[in-house]
Amino acid sequence: MDQFFGETGMWFWWIIAAMLLLAEMLMPGFFMLWLAIAAALTGIADYVFHLSWVGEIFTFAAFGLLSILFSWRFVMGNRHPKSDQPFLNQRHAGLVGQSFYLETAIVHGKGKIKADDTLWDVEGPDLHKGARVKVTGVNGLRLTVEKA
Repeated sequence: MDQFFGETGMWFWWIIAAMLLLAEMLMPGFFMLWLAIAAALTGIADYVFHLSWVGEIFTFAAFGLLSILFSWRFVMGNRHPKSDQPFLNQRHAGLVGQSFYLETAIVHGKGKIKADDTLWDVEGPDLHKGARVKVTGVNGLRLTVEKA
């Protein structure tokens, strides 16, 4: 093994980094970049510390793991930024906590309320038409209500 890996050196790792960057450009995704950074850092560490081939492999593995964890934590972690309209595609979730009047009576646990210009199916205790109810939750697209 030492005959094959004995003289890898820093250029070996920088060539690996370049090949990984090329692979990143040719393939969809965003994963090879982090391994390319790990290979480049391994080349720098080899230049500074003159590592053995076993040390180079472990250094690459450590830098690879750290760079991937960094990408998950700081780059991929901000996929859902705060919105000024958090219920834009989930209007039913925005109704929780609000009170409305029943548009149709709740019979056998099912009825309707009118919120803004939309009729919503509700489930809850049997109540008469016009009773004031408070939305307490969401079950699919049906709102769960209780008497207000």
